[in-house]
Amino acid sequence: MKKVKVRLRPIVSKLNLPTVLKTTILPGDSTESLFIATQVGEIFYIKNSSLRSFLDIRQRIIKLGTSEPGVSGAGYDERGLLGLAFHPEFQYNGLFYLHYSVAGTQGPGALSEKFKPNPCDPGTLNLRWTNRETQYDHIDTVEEWILQSNGQPQRRRILLNLRRPFFNHNGVNSLNFSPETGKLVLTTGDGGAGYDHLNLSQDDMEIAGKIIEIDVDKNTSINNPPVVTRFNELPAPIQETLTVMAKGVRNIPGISFQRFYHQYIKYVGNVGQDLAEAIFSFVHYKPIPVPQLIQASSDQEGLINFGWRGWEGAFPTSIIKGCSENPNLDETTIVYYNEAVKTSVSRLPPLTSYFHKDPRPDKFGGTALTGVQAYMGNGIPDLTGSVVFTDLARHEESRPPVRGVLAYTRVRTDGKLDDFSVIETDYNFGSGLAYFVNLGTNLDQTRLYLGVYGSMKVTDFNQGTVFEIAP
Repeated sequence: MKKVKVRLRPIVSKLNLPTVLKTTILPGDSTESLFIATQVGEIFYIKNSSLRSFLDIRQRIIKLGTSEPGVSGAGYDERGLLGLAFHPEFQYNGLFYLHYSVAGTQGPGALSEKFKPNPCDPGTLNLRWTNRETQYDHIDTVEEWILQSNGQPQRRRILLNLRRPFFNHNGVNSLNFSPETGKLVLTTGDGGAGYDHLNLSQDDMEIAGKIIEIDVDKNTSINNPPVVTRFNELPAPIQETLTVMAKGVRNIPGISFQRFYHQYIKYVGNVGQDLAEAIFSFVHYKPIPVPQLIQASSDQEGLINFGWRGWEGAFPTSIIKGCSENPNLDETTIVYYNEAVKTSVSRLPPLTSYFHKDPRPDKFGGTALTGVQAYMGNGIPDLTGSVVFTDLARHEESRPPVRGVLAYTRVRTDGKLDDFSVIETDYNFGSGLAYFVNLGTNLDQTRLYLGVYGSMKVTDFNQGTVFEIAP
């Protein structure tokens, strides 16, 4: 694939960790403003080259950086303000939507010790989440807000309250509107901890590990829904607002839509476990209404299935161990062989997969996929029509300091796994760390924005910069 070089143009710096970057047109305006949501709960926008505050919900957010026992590095967290989406008619109705982890809801977690599955011990492969009302980490909420005529945002209603088993895999950039259906799309991770050992992502009744459409134009008259983990626990009026689009999700940095003649290509990234990151694309899908899902007695064939936990991108999910006789080599063992076989036919193969170790000279070792966006602009001609993605940090430990990675791929029409190419950037980060934490775009996908952070810890403040990716 063609080598592409871009410029990173700083727009704003000294922010907290930016989790969402997207544009919208404010009521009364005629041009787009760039909105930046931070993990700690601030939302800013840029107007006339100045940074302005839109909303501050830091008091509503769970205390961040108090992550679970056994998690390396106190201060690392995947909770907080995770999703922001503007109604397609926001310019006229002022409606917008938030997904965040709620203050005061900290629980003990679903397991007390760190877990790793053992293919030789069936007990570790068949764990279940029991005592859910007491054994959980936190509660996430999805809310509808309105920008009032006086310019002050106000919460209108809660759409969902979700109990989550662990602190991680809650999704990021998790709310986006579908230009096809006009519905709000929520992307939820599998609940966290690793290897989806509670097996939530393939269970049709579990809300975790799914892509869900919410019809926000339906009023349920339920302003404070119960806290749930499964679709069948929801009141019927809320069930009727929901359809399920896909399952088999591990963790997901949102969904991107690319117009192609009279239809849309959907792009979804699935964050990997130990081997591979994956980007999927699909056009046709058959969303299943939640009431129908609940009445069904078996798995629904129509759902898009990304294959997790049996598959990790292009590979069956594996445990990696070092070879004692040769420290330079690894031994990989398939964890969930039976599930890999079972889902091998129903799963959607990835558009592209990249790996945590890659011996090819023009590739890179990845860590975690943090953004996927279609690019339809002409400013960077070599990228026009492509799918741009970003990874948190290069895996090559021998090359400090830490740097994130930009790369791109393209859709193939022959169904084969596509290759990818690194996008070279010109910015000099000096000796500082540069984790690439988010990728955003404007409304017509002609501009790309990159969020960079100087630490892996949300408790290290004001180390964020937002760049525009320019020719």
